[in-house]
Amino acid sequence: MKLLLLNCLLLSSLSLTAAFASNKQQEPISHLRLKATPEVLSNAWESYNQALDASPLLVKSVTAGAILGAADFTGQKLEAAQKNDGEAQLDLARVGRFAIFGLVLQAPWNHFYYQILDGALPPTVDPFTATTGIKVAIDQFVQAPIFTVLIFLFLGTLEGKSIDDVKKQLDNDYKDTMLANW
Repeated sequence: MKLLLLNCLLLSSLSLTAAFASNKQQEPISHLRLKATPEVLSNAWESYNQALDASPLLVKSVTAGAILGAADFTGQKLEAAQKNDGEAQLDLARVGRFAIFGLVLQAPWNHFYYQILDGALPPTVDPFTATTGIKVAIDQFVQAPIFTVLIFLFLGTLEGKSIDDVKKQLDNDYKDTMLANW
């Protein structure tokens, strides 16, 4: 299981290693090209799915942490580029907060929430059913409002905000956040 998880965490490293190993020329590293062959990608995907089967919560948590951290990093870079602000400082603490959020809250919450939801309303083969509509309604009108409050509380706590400050932020931003979500 540890080997499978390691494969999951190091997908890009494994792909790079395979590409470099297959490069027979002795070129400077700057000239090496990643050879993302279908076989390399297929093996990486298979390893990820095996790790997911072996340890779903851990793999989902690590994946969500990596994706949310990378998404915030990218968002900050894009925002700076749009503003033509070459001097903009990357807020690494914020990147870390989003990575921790994905690792500790978002992935576990969704993992268990969807287990419960699928247990109560089993998935259907056809995605266009009344069951799917009911699940979407529950997700948007029950789960999302609750989870959004948890997001504000969790990230506010990581930022060092008091409960009163989080309440003020909710008063100011909750309605717009929910409308954007829907």
